[in-house]
Amino acid sequence: MTSTRTALVTGSTRGIGKAIAFRLARDGFRVALNYAHDRNDAARTVEESRVFASPAVALQSDVSRPEECERLVLDAVRVLGRVDVLVNNFGPFLERPLAETTDAEWRRMVDGNLGSAFFCARAVLPSMRERRSGCIVNVSALNAEVSPGMTHEAPAYFVAKTALAMLTKSMARLEGRHSIRVNAVSPGFIETESYADWDPADSDRWRSQIPLGRFGRPDEVAEAVAFLVSDRAAYISGTVLHVHGGLWI
Repeated sequence: MTSTRTALVTGSTRGIGKAIAFRLARDGFRVALNYAHDRNDAARTVEESRVFASPAVALQSDVSRPEECERLVLDAVRVLGRVDVLVNNFGPFLERPLAETTDAEWRRMVDGNLGSAFFCARAVLPSMRERRSGCIVNVSALNAEVSPGMTHEAPAYFVAKTALAMLTKSMARLEGRHSIRVNAVSPGFIETESYADWDPADSDRWRSQIPLGRFGRPDEVAEAVAFLVSDRAAYISGTVLHVHGGLWI
């Protein structure tokens, strides 16, 4: 039976976001996919979603911009009726030393990885508070809140992701009184489309440091999200769930 629960997943037409959207659709959620620019990619993703009982719809929005987050949530409510679950997955990556990072690149990392989660959460919270129910899951990054060991390689990205983990905990404390749960997942090295461009030597070096001996899959991150938004996690809020094969750096 198709659920009446709904989910909005940002940055969800490929990689981890797509896996999350499809996993929630498999659980019966009506899902709003979000994309920034590639309409054809979004159309293909929607077509692929038709295998599920609750097919997805695609909504365009650049979630690094606050006014577009407001519009995205309004569009999602118009299509789905409400938003029960928000998954803030969107987050651009930049590997560049701090001294070589431009003002525009810094803003893109902060607005994309931290601002987008704040803007979207701010847009959905009033209706969640009114209903006294809702779940928000933020997608952070490898150990960002405890040991951002790659900060020297991608400082702007990891600074934003570390702040995102702190935002998660703050929101969980503030919104719990409204029966809204807020958590995060912290993926390690996950085999998405971008890993095809990695240098094999770098891949082997990182894989050798992972206790489980392999990179993760997008569906394994999606399973963690599906758990956090389910009734099985009804008493879990303010946590960061690590999906990294035991890698602490």
